[in-house]
Amino acid sequence: MKKNIGSQLALYPMPATVIGAMNGDKPTWTLVAHVGIIGHDHVLVSLASAHFINGCIKKNRKLSINITDEAMLPQVDVAGSVSGAKEDKSDLFDYTLGENGAPIITSAPLTMECTVSDIYNTKGFESFICTIDATYVDEAHLNAAGKINYHSLKPVLFEMPTYEYLKTGEVTGKCLSFKK
Repeated sequence: MKKNIGSQLALYPMPATVIGAMNGDKPTWTLVAHVGIIGHDHVLVSLASAHFINGCIKKNRKLSINITDEAMLPQVDVAGSVSGAKEDKSDLFDYTLGENGAPIITSAPLTMECTVSDIYNTKGFESFICTIDATYVDEAHLNAAGKINYHSLKPVLFEMPTYEYLKTGEVTGKCLSFKK
């Protein structure tokens, strides 16, 4: 028997990502688990309206979505627990600038460099709808066909109700293989 527990956001776990944007001539970073796919050509990054980085994103309309792995967790956790309005987070990660000018974390196994095409506001949140300008992947995480190999990449997941980081697990089956 299922119990109605009310209106709960229950789509966790989600990828733990670090969003990067330029704050003048320095990068700033924040941990975000509210990211999503809204088509094959657009992604969404949803941030509480009070986040410092939102102003940087709105000014430049450029951001990076950096997929995290377990080795990055100490810095990732700081990125999510310290406000850029109170502390300079530019030295938290080694970075390079991508082709569109967004900061890309050098140690991130995968980074999507994005341009903001629209901003959708809901109560207390700003959702940045972005086009993907470029995707950078550590070559160790590409298969022979040049596609991303998530078995080796092993992105960290974030689960909101308990505030825990999770590891990705084993393959349980191939999509569309259970129809037999």
